[in-house]
Parts: sequence; structure tokens; C-alpha cells
Amino acid sequence: MTESCIEMTKNRVTVQSKKIINNDRAVDCNQLVPIKYKWAWNFYLDGCANHWMPTEVSMQRDIEQWKNSKGFTDDERHVIRRVLGFFATAETLVGNNLVLAVYRCVDNPECRQYLLRQAFEEAIHVHAFQYIVQSLSLDEGEIFNMYREVEAIYDKDKHAMSCTQSVLDMNPDDLKTPKGLQVFVKNLVGLYVITEGIFFYGGFVAILSFGRQNRLPGICQQIQYILRDESIHMNFGIELINAIKEEDPAIWTKEFQAEIREYILSAVILEKNYAQECLPNGILGLNTELIQQYIQYLADRRLERLHLAKKFDSENPFPWMSEVVDLKKEKNFFETRVTEYQTGGALEW
Repeated sequence: MTESCIEMTKNRVTVQSKKIINNDRAVDCNQLVPIKYKWAWNFYLDGCANHWMPTEVSMQRDIEQWKNSKGFTDDERHVIRRVLGFFATAETLVGNNLVLAVYRCVDNPECRQYLLRQAFEEAIHVHAFQYIVQSLSLDEGEIFNMYREVEAIYDKDKHAMSCTQSVLDMNPDDLKTPKGLQVFVKNLVGLYVITEGIFFYGGFVAILSFGRQNRLPGICQQIQYILRDESIHMNFGIELINAIKEEDPAIWTKEFQAEIREYILSAVILEKNYAQECLPNGILGLNTELIQQYIQYLADRRLERLHLAKKFDSENPFPWMSEVVDLKKEKNFFETRVTEYQTGGALEW
């Protein structure tokens, strides 16, 4: 994990000598090729092909609709503020985890290449929510402090940050032990499976429901881009976790599997509480029960991707979300037509 000075050598890097973590000095962490983990490189290429910037999206119609005193009910405005209140700082927390914890521990070059791309995308997402808040002339202090003032948001962020701190507290050699690797893998689960794979999706559904009624088109366009990015992030993270498990199978004990499963299920409870905070009353055909069912459905899918037993057997109450996550299609708000993404193909989400 500690990167020493470059040393003169004629021993070239081989594919067989590369690992996700704990590459020794014979494997130069600065040398991308030969690429061993082609999935990591492909995720990087997909991210580059899907590049976007918030200011490319017009917010004019959103501003007009938001300023209309009869455009939204009080319950609808409450949901929008609460969703923005979580996302406004959650993306920063994810970015900090990537830069301070994950990148520090994963020393494989092709995986790091994607982590750099992901970190930039998290910065774009932070920019997007600042752009939305500013465009609607919302109270910035209220929105950006919700993670410390609204208990349901605070609990989610605290849950996600707890494992990050555990990694930051580790010594460099801890990753060479099964216990240290387990601490790091749990952090990856907290980042990719829970935060990006569960905590984000209730908010996505709530906001995109407005878009289904031709409301808040600019916000929904950006949320769709963010959802596309996050589905790639989550899939990369799960590939990373499973690769580490394969290379170091001793860490995947029955006890650790039970710990990870319980960690994910405890996050489901927090997300259900957040749904109740956002939706004390139903709007747009949404209610707390449907959101909670959706969270259970997602949790089962995430558990299965980690080869853990599912819990709920809930059906997807929002099948239309599958179309939103399909990366083949992008609604172009400037030309009102459907275009094809360069990457093609739909991701597991």
C-alpha cells in the first residue's frame, strides 16, 4: 500500500503477478499494462463515454414551475427538499471515501484508473445538486445542513461513514491480514452496495416520479444521468468486492458473511425511516409503503450479487425504473428525441 521510489529493474510486470490489493514492489502500481482486470478498464471506458456536465441541462422550465405558487403541493415541496438535502452532501461523502480510503488501499493500476474517473463523477454530482439548489433559489444553508439537522439523513450518513473511518484508522500493513481485509471489504460494501446501491434509490424514484408527469424536466434529466453513473459505480464496486473475495477466500468466512448481510439489512431499516421522513403523506401515486417495498426489492438483489441469501422476496413496485436505468437510451431534452449511448447495453442495477 506504501508506494516507494521507483527502482531500476529488468523484471517486467506480468499479468499473473497482479492483484487488486497488496501488490509487492515487483508489480509497479504506476504501470497500467498489461491489464489483468479488463472489467475495471471497461468500466473506465464506459464512464468516459457517458461524460456530462450539469450546466448542459436547461433549468428554465423547472424554475418557472417551482416559482408557480400552485405548481406543487406542500407535501411535494417537502419531498423535493428532503431528497436534495440527502444528495447534496452524500455525494461529497462518497467522494471523500474514494479518495481517502479506497484509492489508498486498492493499488491495482486499472482499478485505480476507474476510481479516478469515479471520483471526478462524484464531483460532477456535487456540482449538479449545487446547480439545482441555486437555480431554484432554495435556502442553501437549509439544504446543505440537513445531514446534520434531520435525523433520518444523519443516520444514513453516519452508517456509511463508520466503515470509512475504520479504514482510515488502519495501519498500512493491516491489509496483509484477513481481519484488515475484512474491514476494508466492509467499507466497500458500505460505499458501493449500501450508499450507492440502496440509499440513493428511494430519492431517485421520488424525483423521477415528477418527470413522469412532465414536471421538473431539468432536475429529472440530471437525476437520470446521476442514476446512470451510480449504477456503473455500484457494478464496479460489486465486481471489486467479488474479485477480492476470489483472491483472498479466507476472509469470506460464514461469520463475516453473516456480518455483511446484517450490515446491509440494518441499512434497509435506515432507508425505510428516511422514506417515512420524505413521504409522511402520499404524493404522485407514491407512499411510504411502496418505497419501503422497493427498498426491500433492491436489498435482495444486492445480497444475491454478493452471493448472500436474500431476505424479503418483495416484487418491484416501480417496473418503470428498469427503463430509466437502461443505458441504451437517453432522452435528449434539447432535441426531444432518443439517442443511443456509445457504451450500449443495460447494467445490472
